[in-house]
Order: sequence, then structure tokens, then C-alpha cells
Amino acid sequence: MRAFFLSLLAVITLPVFAQQVSNIRVYPDQGKQKINKHIYGQFAEHLGTCIYGGLWVGTNSDIPNTQGYRTDVLEALKKLQIPNLRWPGGCFADEYHWMDGIGPYANRPKMVNNNWGGTIEDNSFGTHEFLNLCELLNCEPYVSANVGSGSVEEMAKWVEYVNSDGDSPMARLRRQNGRDKAWKVKFWGVGNESWGCGGSMRPEYYSDLYRRYATYCRTFDNNRLFKIASGASDYDYNWTEVLMKNIGRQMDGISLHYYTVSGWDGSKGSATDFNKEDYYWTMGKCLEIENVIKKHIEIMDKYDPKKQVALMLDEWGTWWDEEPGTTRGHLFQQNTLRDAFVAALSLNLFHKYSERLQMANIAQLANVLQSMILTKGNQMVLTPTYHIFEMFNVHQDATFLPMDLMCEKVNVRDNRQVPMLSASASRNDKGVIHITLANVDADKNNQVTIDLDNTNLKSVNGRILTASSINDHNTFENPNKVKPATFNGAKLEKGKLSVNMPAKSIVVLELK
Repeated sequence: MRAFFLSLLAVITLPVFAQQVSNIRVYPDQGKQKINKHIYGQFAEHLGTCIYGGLWVGTNSDIPNTQGYRTDVLEALKKLQIPNLRWPGGCFADEYHWMDGIGPYANRPKMVNNNWGGTIEDNSFGTHEFLNLCELLNCEPYVSANVGSGSVEEMAKWVEYVNSDGDSPMARLRRQNGRDKAWKVKFWGVGNESWGCGGSMRPEYYSDLYRRYATYCRTFDNNRLFKIASGASDYDYNWTEVLMKNIGRQMDGISLHYYTVSGWDGSKGSATDFNKEDYYWTMGKCLEIENVIKKHIEIMDKYDPKKQVALMLDEWGTWWDEEPGTTRGHLFQQNTLRDAFVAALSLNLFHKYSERLQMANIAQLANVLQSMILTKGNQMVLTPTYHIFEMFNVHQDATFLPMDLMCEKVNVRDNRQVPMLSASASRNDKGVIHITLANVDADKNNQVTIDLDNTNLKSVNGRILTASSINDHNTFENPNKVKPATFNGAKLEKGKLSVNMPAKSIVVLELK
């Protein structure tokens, strides 16, 4: 029956009505794989005001803080249930020397942040500040180590500093700096974008360099490391091929970076000033990541059929022009309902590949690119993307439920077709089913019928994120223009779910 349904998808072109009509069939009994919670990871780089002003203000700041971390930001981030946080970069990682960021603040040397605006980095936010933040957020740290300008010895000592509980030299230094117990950091990135800002290397050279660095990243006190190789940029399949061939199981994960850049002519474009054609093109570019993921997985499967090496999409998201009047090189951009759709469509898609895709880190946490939070002085704004991560976190570690979906599609300017509905479903360990839906159409409602294959369900409730315009966004003057609300447009009738979705809306349903 399912094969017949899928064959219909290839041949049926639905007529265009004033209201869309979509059909979904969910197969609850076929759910096998878990949606790894680490797909909901975050990324904080020393870039612009992501760290300084976004996360960290210091204990002497007039801005209310908890041990130097902005209290308002800290409390907002706790609601996201962040599973992991990547730091210190990004391109910054391969110029960062970790010993400059430990010890008394007055003794920490300054450096020039050459990658991001040439601003002065005072190193007041270092290893202790980052790892203590992860403890406050109850998330796992993911440290990207310096391969581009660092040394094997430097990385080896960093691992020892944070992971050794014995009477080792680096453990003693950590204790001198006020931390008795080791943090037990599991995730370690061996360099970042080694094909570019991390050293402009060839994959063959990086493969040998990785093997050398990884050899000296030791296990302390049975805390086995998860070592992540610096992987490809979007369509560079040769990079993945060479690393899988030359490194193989000596790495636990291989990274991938993919950014949704709107400008069809190669430019980035404005974060807020765009039309419907730009919007639909962005959705198409966002969804193109599926083919990219599939092709990288195909290469990985050739060398690793048992799927022992994880794919780590540790940088993804939208990248627009910097906001006018902001510091050049700081990548501060606004965040509209369009960005929320990129987040929703991407997360729905990532769930499908969680057997191999074990982590994803959106860029970035605050004030940079597709951020969760914007700050200015003592003010804070939650972005539409923040709300998607908060609404969708119900999928973390739940069982992925396969589905078939029939919906209308639109053609965008480069002849790609964009489906007008995105969806994903999961069941948690309490038996509760969650379905996330995104009606991409900017103008038309979507009447969605969901067949749950005779599952005995008695109640449904939901939340919705939408706005008057796809360009709408939250500002410091109007911080609640785009925010979630209760959704009452779903009804259970005779074992099926009927959902009336407004145009340009994203809905999360809970079924019991």
C-alpha cells in the first residue's frame, strides 16, 4: 500500500485552489530510529557580539548577570534545552591559543581577531567561562581545537587540562585556576574549515595532519573522546571521499558546513527587505541541503557501511548582509519569519537522516547570522528562529515516525520546485506523538489531512508561529511582533487529524 502511495507522488500534480489541500499518512508502527537530540545543537564563536555583550558581560557589569553571564540570555537559553554548544569557532578557533584564556583576567594577553573585523579580543571569556556556561545550561561542550596555527602539544595539553582528574601537570594548573574536578569534555573538533580559513589545506594533507593530532588526544579517566574531523563545505564531495578513505574509523565524526544564502546571483541580500520570489527561492536553497546530505552519506556508506562515523552538520543557517550601521565583519543580521521557516524546514528534514546525521549546530547563538537572541545594551530580543527551536525541541531523542506527504509545489526562478508543506513526526518515551508542520505558502491556507494509521488518539493541542508578513521580525522597540500562540485549528475525527493551517504558519501538534 505504501509503495502505491509513493508512486502517486511522482505522477500527480495537484490543481491550484484558493486553499491548498495536503495529505499526510504517518506510519507509527514503522518508527525505529531515534532523532538524536544533538541535531538541536548551538554554536557560539568569538565573532562580533556573540560572546561579549551577547552571552558574557562580566561580574562588574551594570547589566544583570549570573557569574558574569547575562541573566536574561541565560534564562532564555535554558528554555531551549540546548543539547550541545560548539566553541570557540569557526574561523576564530584556528587562531585561538587556549592558554591565553585561563588564569587571572589581568594576566590574560589580548589578541587581534583577524577573521572578524580586526577587533581586539581580551580573552576574558576562556575555557573556564565556556565550560561553566555549559554546566549552567546542562549541555555538552563541543570544543573546536586549533590546528591551523596551533600545535599537537597545545591541543594535547588542552585535553589534559579539561579532562584529567589525576595529578598531571595540566590538572594541577587547572586546580590553581580554581577548578578542582575535570569537566570531562567528550566532543573535540580537530580544526575547522581546514580547506579555507583553517589553513587552506588539501584533503590529503589534512588527513595526515588529523591522524597526527588525533593520536595525541588522549583518554583520561575512561572519558573516551569523540573526535570530529574538519569536513567539507557543502558540495565538496571529494573532501569527504579523501577523508573517509585516508582517515576512516580513526575519526568518530566528520563535519559538514552548509549556509542558505538567498541571492540567486551570488549575493547575500537583505535580511528584512525581500519579496515573495526571494522568499520562495530561499526555501528552495534551504531544502537543497537534502541532496547535499544524501551525497555525503552515500560516500560515507561506501567506506563505512556500519555507519560508525557520524555526520556532523556543525555549521548551518541563513547568511544575509550585515545590518546597515553595524560594525563591518561582525555579521549582525536581523531575523524574520523567513528565517523561522528555514529553521523549521531544515529540522524537519534533518530528522529523516538521524541514523547518520548525529549533530547539527545552527550559526549562531546570539547577535551573529541566524541567531536565537539579539541584544543591545541591557535589552534582549528573542528571534523567530529562537521560537522554532523552543517549539520543536519536543522531537529531541524521540522515535522518528516515517510518513508520506502529498502537497502542492511552486516553481521558483531557477526551475526548482518547492513543496508548500513540510512535516515531521515523532513519538516520545511516554507514547506522546508530536507533529511539526510548516505551511510555506505565503498567501494560502492549507487544509491538511493526517492519517495516523488507526492509532488510538484521544486529544490534540498545538502552538503556532506566524505573522502578518514574511518580512516581520522582532525589534528592541517591538520585541513580540513574532511569537508563538495557542493553535486551535486541529481536530481529531474518526481516527484522522484535520488541520487548518493559515498561510505562512508553522505549527507543533501534541497528540495523546
